[in-house]
Amino acid sequence: MADERDAEAHMDVDALYQEEMFTDRRVGALRRLTPVKRDGSPDTDRPTLYVGQAEIMTNMGPVPLSFEIPGDTLEQAIAGFGVAAQAAIERTVQQIQEMRRQQASQLVVPQGGMPNLGGGPRGGKIQLP
Repeated sequence: MADERDAEAHMDVDALYQEEMFTDRRVGALRRLTPVKRDGSPDTDRPTLYVGQAEIMTNMGPVPLSFEIPGDTLEQAIAGFGVAAQAAIERTVQQIQEMRRQQASQLVVPQGGMPNLGGGPRGGKIQLP
């Protein structure tokens, strides 16, 4: 079985989109992905997609966010940007908190016990992945 990471990257010619970028240069950016056929002409059989982009500041620096925005027109996507961005922020904060919980619960004591503590037998019993 070939490793997928070693495989050549091939674009799916039946799933092409033309990308346009809109921004207010303050809150974020909005990408409009218009479906196109192999020859670049509009593909009216597939829906236009809208994707918002923003970033939040954390104590580790900026974290980029990318999120789909429901809507059939640019005006609808712009109106829905704030709600979709807030949902993406909440999901990201939850993911960061979960990662912190997982890191905090990974207590590992070496097999041989703690060196230089003296007394008692050596050998740790607590081992979590």
